Amino acid sequence: MNRCLRAGVAILLLLTGGGLASAETFPSRPVHILVPYAAGGAVDIIARTLGDVLAKTWGQQPVIDNRPGAGGIIASQALVQSAPDGYTLILVASGHPLNQFFYSKLPYDTFKDFTPITEVGYSPLAVVVDSKTSTRDLSALLADMRQKPDAFSYATSGIGTSAHLAGELLKHMAKVQMTMVPYRGGAPAVTAVLSGDVPLAINPLAEILSQVEGKNLRALAVTTKTRSSVLPDVPTVTEQGVPGYDAAVWWGFLGPKGMPADLVDRLNRDLIAALRTPSVVERLKSLGAEPVGSSPAEFDAYMRAEAERWEPILKDANIKMQ
Repeated sequence: MNRCLRAGVAILLLLTGGGLASAETFPSRPVHILVPYAAGGAVDIIARTLGDVLAKTWGQQPVIDNRPGAGGIIASQALVQSAPDGYTLILVASGHPLNQFFYSKLPYDTFKDFTPITEVGYSPLAVVVDSKTSTRDLSALLADMRQKPDAFSYATSGIGTSAHLAGELLKHMAKVQMTMVPYRGGAPAVTAVLSGDVPLAINPLAEILSQVEGKNLRALAVTTKTRSSVLPDVPTVTEQGVPGYDAAVWWGFLGPKGMPADLVDRLNRDLIAALRTPSVVERLKSLGAEPVGSSPAEFDAYMRAEAERWEPILKDANIKMQ
């Protein structure tokens, strides 16, 4: 076999069988999981929980790479600039498909530049205040906001995050005013409330449960239609005078565009298997989260539906970032 023929056969093998072989042998080195928020927040906790299980499946400990800032855009841009080989993934939250409504220009296309892999799970959020304050329920807090429309602010893990969306929806439906103060993750937002810098915060349950249980924070309301099983005594926003209010946070894995289909299927299977591991189910439930584990197509359709649902609300809020 001459040199040209050997080269042609090698190229043919790469084109026809290389993708499958790479999926079968994946991973041969650590996978980097980009987390768009600071350590200690809900996304970080879930990434590390899944990473510990995936390490046993893959024989490689994933590297959790926190890249906070700009509502997840910094981490998302890093992902789209990476090779589509499965060694760089991102765990995004609810705000990912909605940043297009906050920013006039993104350094990527919200859907075309990513490969959906699976939705991981979802959780209510909670409206929390420092336990040393006299505020005991959300209805009283909303009444105060109506009397003092320029006096209140709330902390979130960043622009375009689930906490920000929940706050904007509360403003929209309860007809109150409050200024959103973005931080570089859920943990810094909680710290801001505890230090008295901001009077309240909206956070996924994973970020506030320990502080609520430790009596440092007081949860005034949960944001879903029904109460949370981990905070059964905390009423919903709807129960406190805002009928129809419903907001949650969800998380999911994406890769860069152009990933081979067999590799996406392999990652999807491994992640769903990890989500069904009893230790992961127990950990998620302890954080107030419900595991999902969807197909790539289902996750893509869900993100697109979320963008369609929230677009009119966010346009009405008229929030624009440079």
